Amino acid sequence: MMKTLCMAILGATLFAGAAQAAPICLRTQDMTETQPQKGGASITFKMRDGSVWRNDLHGSCPDLWFTGFAWTVRNGDGTVCENQDTLHVLRSAEICTLGKFTQLTPSRAEQHAQR
Repeated sequence: MMKTLCMAILGATLFAGAAQAAPICLRTQDMTETQPQKGGASITFKMRDGSVWRNDLHGSCPDLWFTGFAWTVRNGDGTVCENQDTLHVLRSAEICTLGKFTQLTPSRAEQHAQR
């Protein structure tokens, strides 16, 4: 009975982990423009493929509005991922953590496929 219960719990845990979506990651090389929003709550990213993404930062990052930033890229493929990566504000050295990415505009290929 105990063995069956343990197997059921293990199976449920594995299933729950597999059901979680992979984080959204953007390639820094494909970013053509970044626009911090006033107050430092989010950043809008325009991508080479025409897509536009917004990242709602974890907490406010007010200095972002006034100065540029540099990525802390941990992935070997040059991507930054939601809820994982950080950026450094250049003048203040403030560290801001990415939150969730939301796609605002689909890529040109996605727009063409929808026609």
